[in-house]
Amino acid sequence: MPSLSSRFCITLLAAVSMTALADPMSPVGTWNTIDDETKKPKSLVRITEKDGVYSGTVEKIVDPKKQDSKCDECASDDPRKGKPVIGMTILTGLKKDGDNVYAGGTILDPNNGKTYNAKVTVIDEGKRLEMRGSILFIGRTQTWIRVN
Repeated sequence: MPSLSSRFCITLLAAVSMTALADPMSPVGTWNTIDDETKKPKSLVRITEKDGVYSGTVEKIVDPKKQDSKCDECASDDPRKGKPVIGMTILTGLKKDGDNVYAGGTILDPNNGKTYNAKVTVIDEGKRLEMRGSILFIGRTQTWIRVN
């Protein structure tokens, strides 16, 4: 039977190998959102996948003055109304929709409380993603930068 330290090394190597095999063109990971006006990092959003469905949660707000931000503008029937933005799931329901493209979900802008159709395209060898939020044919695209 392998020693405890040998089993630890085997487990560690397996974990490192699985991380190395992670698809760099997947949106799974942590992303810096970029402010449209200042072009500086605004928040950190972690995108996860469960059963082929992708969602994103705000992990950090960069501006120290906005740490206690709440979704005050969310619709009255939205369960996120008045809740803290940090820890809030803002991206839901995305599914793979082609090479490096994930669509079919929605994204909430906690600043204005509006929910948009979401489409994500992973670009630049997985270092950036284009987040497209739209209602009908009107919308905007942001580029997010991968942290990990």
